[in-house]
Amino acid sequence: MSQNDVPDFAELLRSANRSAVHLEMRDVYGVKDEAADFAAFLKTGVHPDLDPGSPGWSGWVPLVRETVSRGVKMRRARIVSEPVTDYIRFEHAGTVVNIAVGEEVRWLPRRLASDIALPGNDLWLIDGERVMFHWFTGDGDWAGHEFNEDPAVVKMVATGFEAVWQRAIPHEQYAV
Repeated sequence: MSQNDVPDFAELLRSANRSAVHLEMRDVYGVKDEAADFAAFLKTGVHPDLDPGSPGWSGWVPLVRETVSRGVKMRRARIVSEPVTDYIRFEHAGTVVNIAVGEEVRWLPRRLASDIALPGNDLWLIDGERVMFHWFTGDGDWAGHEFNEDPAVVKMVATGFEAVWQRAIPHEQYAV
C-alpha cells in the first residue's frame, strides 16, 4: 500500500471494534503542535495543559472517549531510556489526561526490552489486524505513515507489543 493509501487516523481508530494499541519507542519527539507546551514545561517543570476539556486536547480526547465508549480497549506502551529525557518527563506529566479519558498506559525501561523483537517504528495496531506505522525525522517531527495488513507483519507487531506490555510498568507506578 502506498503512502497515499494510508487511512485517516481518526477513521482508523473509529474502525476499531475490540482494541487499539499504541507503541512508542522514541525518547524525543519534536512534533510542532507540542512545541509551545513543551517549551513551557522546560521553563516551569509543570505540564501546562492537564485539562482534558481544553482546546489543546480537543483533537484527541473526544476521539478516545468515543472509542472507549464503544468498548474498545486502548493501551499505550512507551519504551524509554533511563534516565529519561526532558521530553519523556513532559510526556509522563501529561499522561494523566490519557488515563483520565480511558487509555491504559505503561512504561518499559529500554534496558528491559533488549530481548524483545520489535518493529522499527512507532505504531498503532487496530483489532490485531491492521497496523499504522509512524515515521519521524531525526529531530522527532512527523515524516509519514505506512498502513499494513500483512498477516506476518501484524503478528510480529502484536507479539512484540504484548511482550512489552507484560513487562512494562503501569503509569501510576512508574516514576521519572
